[in-house]
Parts: sequence; structure tokens; C-alpha cells
Amino acid sequence: MQLWVGLGNPGPDYAMHRHNVGFMAVDAIAATHGFSAAKKAFQGWAQDGRIGAHRVVLLKPATYMNDSGRAIRAALDFYKLAPEDVTVFHDELDLLPLKMKVKRGGGTAGQNGLKSAVAHIGADFRRVRIGIGHPGHKDRVTGHVLSNWHKTEIEPLSDLLGAIAAEAPWLAAGDDVRFMNEVALRLAA
Repeated sequence: MQLWVGLGNPGPDYAMHRHNVGFMAVDAIAATHGFSAAKKAFQGWAQDGRIGAHRVVLLKPATYMNDSGRAIRAALDFYKLAPEDVTVFHDELDLLPLKMKVKRGGGTAGQNGLKSAVAHIGADFRRVRIGIGHPGHKDRVTGHVLSNWHKTEIEPLSDLLGAIAAEAPWLAAGDDVRFMNEVALRLAA
């Protein structure tokens, strides 16, 4: 069993913010793979399903970004999982917009949801980093992450989320490199 967590902020005011791309990714995965309806659990919304031969629980914490780790810890404890069983989907300032990379462990690059996750479960989880680009100066970061995607980015964003969802079986199987390659190939087509 695996726990896949999308980071974001709850509520309609945040729905299209760059910071919410983690929520968007798990929503796309749930829709593509026929997951159960979301139910309140673990201080958030959880959905059960299968991706290939793997059971996956999707979680969107309702604790707001800065306290996401509490929800992740609650789900981890309930299912008796290890941090290695967790995949976190999140926005990444240090990647070009609409680029995606996967890594295991590492730092937080100042991302508050990751800081909270590391504080509650340690750093040994997999991250699916979805690029939102850097606004150029640190004083503009908060406004950038809490702004909506531009209308010219919506179609490429939809394509990226669709590719992530379609190629999720590689991620579930633990083949991170193949997952990244297949997403890139799908987007290049």
C-alpha cells in the first residue's frame, strides 16, 4: 500500500493557485484511475483505489499548506506505513513552469508543506516536483505561489496533469525514471 499526498490549501479561493498543483495532480489521478469518492479522514480528504496491482490512498490535507505534515502523519500511523511508502505531489519554484521531476528525500527548498511533512515524518519520502517557476526575486515569491495559473498556462497544465495521471502506474511500481520519461514523451507528442 502507498500513500500519495497532494499539497495545497483547501477552499475555492485557492483552487487555481500555483501552490495547489499538488491537489490538482491527485485529483487527476483519482479521476483517471476511478478512485472512490473523497471522504473526510486524517484531517483532510482521502480516496482509495488501485493503480495497476498497487493499492493507493490519495490524501489532500485540509490543514492548509503550512501544517500538511499533521494529516500525513495521521494517515501514516493509521495504515502503519513508513515514510518510504509516501509520495508527495507539490509545487516547485526551482523548476521551470510545467516541468516535472521526481526525487526521494532531500531538503525542502523553503516549501512550507514539505517543511511540515519533514517535521512530522522525516525526509525519506518520494516527491513529485511540479514546476511553477521562480518570479525572479524572493520578495515576490508569496504573491507568485498564491496567484492563479495564467489563462495561457491552463491547457499545458491540463496536459501535464493528464500525463502524470496516465503514467501513474510507473510511479506506483517504483520506476521513477520510467515515469518521468513517459510523462515527457507524452507531452512531446
